[in-house]
Parts: sequence; C-alpha cells; structure tokens
Amino acid sequence: MPDPTPPDPATLATARSLPKVVLHDHLDGGLRPATLLELLQRRGLPAPADDLPALQAWFEDRAHAGSLTEYLRGFALTVAAMATPEALSRVAFEAAMDVHADGCVLAEFRIAPLLFEPFGIGGDAAVEALLDGLARARRTNGMPTGLIVCAMRQERPERVALAADLALRHRGRGVVAFDLAGPEAGHPATDFAALLGRVQLQGLPLTLHAGEADIGQRVVEAARLGARRVGHGVHFADLLARAEGPSLAADLRAQGLHFEVCPTSNVHTGAAASLATHPIRRLWDAGLSLSFHPDNRLISCVGMSEEAANLHREAGFSWHDLRRMGLAAARASFLPEGDKAAALAYLEAWAGPPA
Repeated sequence: MPDPTPPDPATLATARSLPKVVLHDHLDGGLRPATLLELLQRRGLPAPADDLPALQAWFEDRAHAGSLTEYLRGFALTVAAMATPEALSRVAFEAAMDVHADGCVLAEFRIAPLLFEPFGIGGDAAVEALLDGLARARRTNGMPTGLIVCAMRQERPERVALAADLALRHRGRGVVAFDLAGPEAGHPATDFAALLGRVQLQGLPLTLHAGEADIGQRVVEAARLGARRVGHGVHFADLLARAEGPSLAADLRAQGLHFEVCPTSNVHTGAAASLATHPIRRLWDAGLSLSFHPDNRLISCVGMSEEAANLHREAGFSWHDLRRMGLAAARASFLPEGDKAAALAYLEAWAGPPA
C-alpha cells in the first residue's frame, strides 16, 4: 500500500508554517532513526540494518507491508533500545524538540511505562525520566508538553490497574491523562469501567484508543465511560450511514468528544484504504470535533507537517479546515488553560498561505 507522492515543496512549506497541536504521538514509535541505531549499538542489541539509510528503508518497508503484525515489529526494537532512564529522557527530549521544529506549538506524548519493567526499570523511574526529558525540552524551546500514561488493555486487569495508579501518582507533575492502548478486539474499554471511573474521580482525564481496530460502537462506549477524547475513532464513520448515525453523532458533539485521528498510520495498519478515502472526511462533515496526528513518527515515517500537507492534497481539506482542526486540538488538550490559550493564539494569528 504505497503512500501518496511526497507533497511539493510549496505545499509542505505552507504545512510547516501552520501552527500545529499534537495530541497523539507514541514516544516509543517516534525515535529519531539515528538515535535508535545509536542506542541499539550501545546496548549491544541486533539492528535490522547497519547504517542509517538502510534502517530508514527497513521502517518504510514495514509501514507499507499492509500488515499490522509487520507494522508493529518496530516497537520491539524501540522499547529495548530505550530501556534505560537516560535513553528514556533523551527520547522524550528529542521528540519534543523535533515536533517543535516541525511547527508544533503544544504537544502531548504517550507511552506505556510498564513496558520497561522487564528491563529492570520500574514504572515510576520510567515516568520520571520521561518527564525530565520533556521538562528539559520546554526549558530549551518554550513549547508546553504533557505525558499520557498508557495501559496495555490485553494485559491482566491488575497490570492495567498498576498503570492507572502510576498515572495517578504523577498527576499534576506532568502526567495529564490516562489511556488504554493495545489490541482493541476482545479487550473493550467496558471491561475496565470501574477502574476508569476511579481514575476520573481522582481528577485524571481519559483518552481511550477506540474504533481503530474494532467496531465504531467502541467509540460510543468510550464516551459513555467518560473519555473526553478517543484515539483514532475512524470506524465510528461506519455508523454514520445507519439510521441511528445522526443521533449518535449529535450525542458525541453534545458531549464534546474529540477524535485524535492518525490518517497515515490508519492506512498503514489497514484501518483505512487510502488518505483520499479516509473516514476523516465523513467524520469532519458530520461536525465532529477532530484533529490529525502522526501516531508513530518513526514507524509510519511521517511528521505533522507531512500529515497536514497530504490531507490538503489527497483528502481535499483546505488550509482553513486544517487550522480549525488545530484549534479544536488545542481546546481538547489536557494541558493547563494558559498553555492552551497560547497555542490558540498562534493558530488564530496564522494568516494562511501566501496569496
């Protein structure tokens, strides 16, 4: 499944100039290729390629394989490479520096910190290292950032609860939300209803992966469980053509649910056939609150500017549409109101492409 032809320089330059807000960016899916290669070599771990161009080509091949299994192979590399406090801090720092250089004015990153326990790094140590990296980046470039703690929904319930407790311990110190990630099919968010209710009662908001690799009804369930945002949500578009679709969409609009859509990643994992036919158009036309995101900058070989440029060219979104998506993302952010206001001001001041 080939990606569209790279955008022309003028389109990409306009996309880079557009102030952008990133809400859905997995840190273990977004390492710099050079950093990954260096960390693998430093830890004595095998790499799929011995030089940077070949490593980048390996990720391109995995992204375009048309297989979720192939797509996910890269995470085994990145998690092992990142598995020291120093590397975790470095990866978080570089991620925040990179998205800022790409024109982002506010960023939330996410990861499942318990993935590093088998390597001898406790959840608290992992979160503290990640927050250290994000704080260093903010001191360098001034961009507000936050960390979302993910639980892997396919794990035992007590492991999911451990991740939630970890997120709660670091609430107010840089952790801004809790997420359920991992394979949706067979592991609906409703299985964790009591836990998710407890997380919200203790003041931590929810964004749940929903409607990416399972039916659109999972989006409705996530909203009913109290999620303020959903990751992906693309299969909700399947419900829009049904008799109950307009009513369900009206309910989600009334609740203010925000969709964190990751178009290129959705094509790579098979959740969408192409950018030109991506469900983001149907969701947008239904008046739902949504924004675009890279999901995994390394694994999908895409950044926020490329995502914006391709949506403009392949899916027919105007620059005004993409700016409105950024405004919606800023409003939906879990960061403090002052940080959100600053991001909104950048977007409101953007004059658009040259005439």
